[in-house]
Amino acid sequence: MPIPSRIPSVPQQSSKTYVLELLQRWIVDGTLMDGERISDAAIADRLGISRTPVREALLILESQGFVEIRRGRDTRVRPVHADDLYQLYPPLAALERVAARLAMPRMSSDAIQKLQTINENFARALERRDVFEAMEYDEAFHDLIVDMADNQYIATFVATLQMHIRRLKYRFFSHALPGHTSVLEHQAMIQAFETQDCNTLEITMESNWLRPMQELVQAITAFTDQDG
Repeated sequence: MPIPSRIPSVPQQSSKTYVLELLQRWIVDGTLMDGERISDAAIADRLGISRTPVREALLILESQGFVEIRRGRDTRVRPVHADDLYQLYPPLAALERVAARLAMPRMSSDAIQKLQTINENFARALERRDVFEAMEYDEAFHDLIVDMADNQYIATFVATLQMHIRRLKYRFFSHALPGHTSVLEHQAMIQAFETQDCNTLEITMESNWLRPMQELVQAITAFTDQDG
C-alpha cells in the first residue's frame, strides 16, 4: 500500500484519532484507492506506534463504511459506486434540513454575512471553473449552518456522510461542476435566514442536496461509460 513519505509525528495522547483522521483523508483524496489493501503493521511501523490504535481506527472506519475487514484475511478500502449516491444524499439532505431549522434562531447577522461572503466566493470559483475551490466553498457554506445548529449528533453524522460524498467528488467533480442554480439556492437560504422564513429555508436546503445528486449520478455514469 502507498504511504506518503512525509507524515507529521503522531500526538502521544490521541494516536487512534490521529490515525483515523489520516486514513479517512487518504481514502477520501484517493491516496488509498478502491480495493487497496491496508496493512496495520505497515502503518504502525511508519508512524512509530503500536498496532493497537491502528486496529481501533480501522474498526471505526469499518463502521463508517470506508473499509471492509475480512477476518483472518485482510482489510481493504471499500469501493464506491454511483449507486452509493442514493444512499448518501437523501439522509444528508434530511439532516441538513433539520440543521437549518435549528440554526435559524441562532443565526446572527455576522453569521449571515459570513454565508453571504462564502457564497460570493463560491460563485467566483464557479466562474473561474475552479472545481475544487468551488467544492470547498460549497462545503464551507453548509458547514457554517451545521455549526450554528449546535447539535453534536447532527454534526457527527453530517461529517461522515460528507466525507463519503467528498470521496466521490474528488474522483468525478471535474465532470460535474455545479451550475449557477447552486448559487441561487444558497442566496435563497440566506434571504430565508434574514426573513425567518423556515419553510422556504427547509425546502431550499433539501433541493440544494437532492438536485445535485441526480446531476452527479449522470456525470459519473457518463464518465464511467466513456472510461469503459
